[in-house]
Amino acid sequence: MNKPHSPGGEGLLFLTDAQLRKGIEAMFFAYRGFTADPDRILAQYGYGRAHHRAVHFINRTPGTNVNNLLQILGVTKQSLNRVLRTLIADGLVDSRVGARDKRERHLFLTDKGAALEAELSEAQRVRMRAAYRDAGPQAVAGFRAVLEAMMDPEQRRQFNEDLEAGS
Repeated sequence: MNKPHSPGGEGLLFLTDAQLRKGIEAMFFAYRGFTADPDRILAQYGYGRAHHRAVHFINRTPGTNVNNLLQILGVTKQSLNRVLRTLIADGLVDSRVGARDKRERHLFLTDKGAALEAELSEAQRVRMRAAYRDAGPQAVAGFRAVLEAMMDPEQRRQFNEDLEAGS
């Protein structure tokens, strides 16, 4: 699974534009389904998907700094600061000054933030688990290979590093 361009897909090179378009549409509809449950939860708090992504990745790497989160999310500093200000003011994220570099801010979820993250993640795990169970192990492996192949090289490197680290 480490090689995103593993052998076996060569036979699919004959896909027509119409078939590729259907794949693109399937991704749009799958994404809509994948985000529907968290969107309903987030709406109760007046949050959006940017808040969800921030909470998710702060949970994945407690103590991450703002610059690292900027790199992971691929958003502007202004956009991330707006999201973080809200999450900090609402008591979901704790921002601590770096021990070695006082200019750095390290981010941690509070108990309240961890509870929201768990609720959001569980909603997505339920959907993913059901889809994986219905599709079967070969489809799951193929799906992951396709997703990795669509990632930019830096994203794929970071994704695989996270996997190797056991997170």
